[in-house]
Amino acid sequence: MAETQVKSESSSDIVLAEVTKEKKLCYVKAWEESEKTKADNKAHKHISSIAAWEDSKKAALEAELKKIEEQLERKKARYGEIMRNKIALVHKEAEEKRAMIEAKRGEEVLKVQEMAAKYRATGTTPKKTIGCF
Repeated sequence: MAETQVKSESSSDIVLAEVTKEKKLCYVKAWEESEKTKADNKAHKHISSIAAWEDSKKAALEAELKKIEEQLERKKARYGEIMRNKIALVHKEAEEKRAMIEAKRGEEVLKVQEMAAKYRATGTTPKKTIGCF
């Protein structure tokens, strides 16, 4: 009987030791899961803050780009107007030059007609003759 009692005490000690070991392993596993969750949450928080920072920077740069594009459009319109004015001025000067040449040609034609009428009236010929005579 003493042997049976020793066996039952040692087997209950083994069972108790296994239960204690299982309990410790459960605590370790729970702690591990808790720490992993904390690390995941911390990383997620940092990733979210980085995404928010990135979005705000992108928005600021896009706004700056839009502002620059608007400035360029205004400059383009202003320079376009300046160039159109210059083109109109060149056209006006060309028209004036054409008009002056036409007026001068008209004067020269009138002068030639008057000289021809004078030569006809006097019966003389011009001193400068055409090369075929």
